Amino acid sequence: MPITVDIDVMLARRKMSVGELADRVGITPANLAVLKNGRAKAVRFTTLEALCEALDCQPGDLLRWEAGDTASQEDSAPQEEEEAAVGDRS
Repeated sequence: MPITVDIDVMLARRKMSVGELADRVGITPANLAVLKNGRAKAVRFTTLEALCEALDCQPGDLLRWEAGDTASQEDSAPQEEEEAAVGDRS
């Protein structure tokens, strides 16, 4: 996933537990874990706002974009091998 979630970094900097953050934000620890582990498909702006307020940070401290998508790179690898095999036959 090209979006990386750094909630665990901010938790460590603030010396705060997942349970304490979940209480302050008003979400369940399980939902916070889904977000923290990068398995969430979306995040509401109200939740992001509450996270930033509780952790005294900016959205960019919690979310960052990383170039490259391993899924699309894996999809292109077999095609490249197939093209190489076709070229070898001539």
